[in-house]
Amino acid sequence: MKKLINIFVIALLGAGFASCEKADPFVARVVSPVLLLVQGSDGVLSNGMTTEPTVPSLIAADASVALKVLELDKSGILDYKVGIDSLPVSGVKITFKLRTGAVLKEVSTDTKGVATLSTTWASLGITAPKAGSSVKLTATGIYKDVTFSKYFIISGK
Repeated sequence: MKKLINIFVIALLGAGFASCEKADPFVARVVSPVLLLVQGSDGVLSNGMTTEPTVPSLIAADASVALKVLELDKSGILDYKVGIDSLPVSGVKITFKLRTGAVLKEVSTDTKGVATLSTTWASLGITAPKAGSSVKLTATGIYKDVTFSKYFIISGK
């Protein structure tokens, strides 16, 4: 009888732990179908690990930033000689926006997977840019029916 009670208690605990999984109440997440790297006027690509990279842009010229869109091919993940490959995605429409939602420009990625935004500092809301001036932007697009976004900051240099 005691053995039966122990089995019953263990079964109840197991059922209780199995039902403890909770959805994140704060953010509904969908995995991005692409890797997005941001490049400033210095030519350096962000490493993709920063949530909101800051990239430089020269204040003596129009503000510019490039977004590189890559699809990760994981078919060789179990072969150390192949690994994961990053393939450029061409023809994806990228919409560059201010964080207020104002659309700056729509650009399609080229054969190298790059979409470039070049615009005046005034259109970014900075009439007299100086070193350290910064603007928060968002780049959005759709790939394989999944919407993705990348937040980044352009900083005057």
